[in-house]
Amino acid sequence: MGAVLAAVVATALLTPPATAHQTDRAIVLPQATGTEGVARLHGRTFVAGDLLTGDIFRGNIDKGVAERFIDAPDGRFATGMKADPSDGLLFVAGGPTGAGYVYDTHTGASVSSYQFQTPPTPTFINDVALTRHGAWFTDSSQALLYFVPVVHGVPSSTFETLTLSGPAADLSGTFNNNGIQAVRGGDMLIVAHSGNGVLNLVDTTTGASTTLAGISVPEVDGILMTGHHELTAVQNSDQLTVWRLSCHLRSGTLRKVITSPLFEFPSTVARLGNRLAVANAKFDTGFPPTAAQYEVVVVRR
Repeated sequence: MGAVLAAVVATALLTPPATAHQTDRAIVLPQATGTEGVARLHGRTFVAGDLLTGDIFRGNIDKGVAERFIDAPDGRFATGMKADPSDGLLFVAGGPTGAGYVYDTHTGASVSSYQFQTPPTPTFINDVALTRHGAWFTDSSQALLYFVPVVHGVPSSTFETLTLSGPAADLSGTFNNNGIQAVRGGDMLIVAHSGNGVLNLVDTTTGASTTLAGISVPEVDGILMTGHHELTAVQNSDQLTVWRLSCHLRSGTLRKVITSPLFEFPSTVARLGNRLAVANAKFDTGFPPTAAQYEVVVVRR
């Protein structure tokens, strides 16, 4: 891993940051107690979570403002999230609650919830990926993935559990499996492993995994396919890295590094046209975070 990391650093030094810093902007989430997840809703509109209350904000990157949209029931958290505009559903990971939630994107109503693990069993439901057939959730404390089927726009009342093997099953880190992205029509998943700073390819039928060669992403958090065979990884070390994946999804090469003076411990990313919306988690202030305000930072792709 050391040689790979050295190559990544060398390439990053030779590659100018892709962000035009003068166009970056921070959209404040008013009175938020933290934020970790952000997702595209439709057009230039995004949703972002209030980490410690589970509330959901809705904002527009052109208008540069956001407002509280969903007042979540007491006791909920909001970490990673994904929205399915075709079904009008928003899937939200519940962090240390061990749960996942689904909301109606039109009304903000709570549609369903799932208790994947029950504390004090170690659990941290961290992020979500969507397929044509449902939603996958990661657990940073368990070598498991959870799947909620969706049929004709209606989430199932039950969920399925996939046991992981191979490198994705490594639980030696404080946080392990984190960001997640469906590929190959949902037959495979790319799962970011925060503890090992790698991306793993997971078979959704068997749970077997292999590590993508040539990709080193220390402090990786959320990931997202942002183009054809292009994956963007959020690294808590105040940068995004953009990777070109091989046609067989077995390896990747670094294309560019995106930085911004507005980044403060970024966690997840959403693509809105030629812009990226990045959640500023500010975990550099501790966990739970103690910053005075929280925002979504908008940068060029």
